[in-house]
Amino acid sequence: MAVQVVLPGVLADLAGGAKHLEVEPGGGTLADLLDTLAAVHPALGRRIRDESGAVRRFINVYVDGDDVRFAGGLDTPVPDGAVVQVLPSVAGG
Repeated sequence: MAVQVVLPGVLADLAGGAKHLEVEPGGGTLADLLDTLAAVHPALGRRIRDESGAVRRFINVYVDGDDVRFAGGLDTPVPDGAVVQVLPSVAGG
């Protein structure tokens, strides 16, 4: 099972500069994918999730275009071939 993870430049720097990563998660949920991603890119994993393992407040994660905050959080299914986007929130006036 391969999943494509898409990162913006600011997060790609934490993955060796790669904006597109092919990841084979150890299971079928977002939590499994993020665990695998953190094992390969620890700094990126720490930027995405907090100390309790939750997705950080100002990080948005989308699985095939659906915001995981409204689709099951870390239990969101990540099927084979899915595209997962990880984006920091943009704030300001």
